[in-house]
Amino acid sequence: MKRTVILIFLAACSFAGCLSRTDKRTGEIIIFHAGSLSVPFKEIADIYQEKNPGIMVLSEPAGSLVCARKVTELKRPCDIVASADYFVIDELLIPEYASWAVRFSTNELVIAYQPKAKHSDEISSENWYEILMRDDVIFGRSDPDADPCGYRTVMLFKLAEKYYRVNGLADKMTAKNRDFIRPKEVDLIALVESNAIDYMFQYKSVAIQHGLNYIALPSEINLGNPNNNTLYSSVSLEVTGSSPGSRMTVRGEYINYSLTVLKDAPNEEAAIDFVSFLLSPAGMEILRKNGQDPLTPLISEQPDLVPEKLRKYLVTGQKGNTTDDKE
Repeated sequence: MKRTVILIFLAACSFAGCLSRTDKRTGEIIIFHAGSLSVPFKEIADIYQEKNPGIMVLSEPAGSLVCARKVTELKRPCDIVASADYFVIDELLIPEYASWAVRFSTNELVIAYQPKAKHSDEISSENWYEILMRDDVIFGRSDPDADPCGYRTVMLFKLAEKYYRVNGLADKMTAKNRDFIRPKEVDLIALVESNAIDYMFQYKSVAIQHGLNYIALPSEINLGNPNNNTLYSSVSLEVTGSSPGSRMTVRGEYINYSLTVLKDAPNEEAAIDFVSFLLSPAGMEILRKNGQDPLTPLISEQPDLVPEKLRKYLVTGQKGNTTDDKE
């Protein structure tokens, strides 16, 4: 009898050991990500969880600067940070909280609105600033100290002043409708959909995802064309820094998103596997259909520190397997 109990115990231990060796992807993956990534990341997470039923993806959207401060100031546990601006991770998280980052997607700024917006029948990419400066028009934007879309919008104002040759335009645009500044760009959607405001400065992808009308802006000011980087870099803005009370300067550059797996990620192996799926052709296609063009090739300033499983994507940005691949 005693021998039988021992054999059953050993068999149970062996079975448990097999499970632990083969069923690697279990537990939670915690992601702090830019609000503009909410729609594609949910779709990617749903597919990943279906393929990996032992995983629960917990996504928490916020302005990218806020996402970083949740790690640096609040010390909250997190596996993946995905920012709307690579600068946020490179400046605030590397090297203390993360070793590497991969830029994976781009975007551009537009002016989004509903058909009921005042003067929507006459606004265009040539006269938008004249329409928005009218007394009866209200527009919204996000907070430059919390959200890259916010500081990019102010940069857009500065670039527009040069492009349209209208002295003082940036200051006038920045001073108008300050009651409708919100922590992140997606917070503005409800204001537009309820007609509480007429227009908002928004990422093109978000406007597409929510079925909103939008005015495409000249590439010289929309921060969406890498060929215009020299022009974009002629403007800058001071925003809240990495510690309370500090400030840092952000210089204009074409919009590119980045992500990282943190050094002390609670579920590092699963987080890297999730990122592998996100960067795979299947994940990139989900981004593309949601209005965010993938970067090709993907970029990292720390390629030697990128986990081996992810380095294959730095070659062409399209090679590699989906979440079904095994290490």
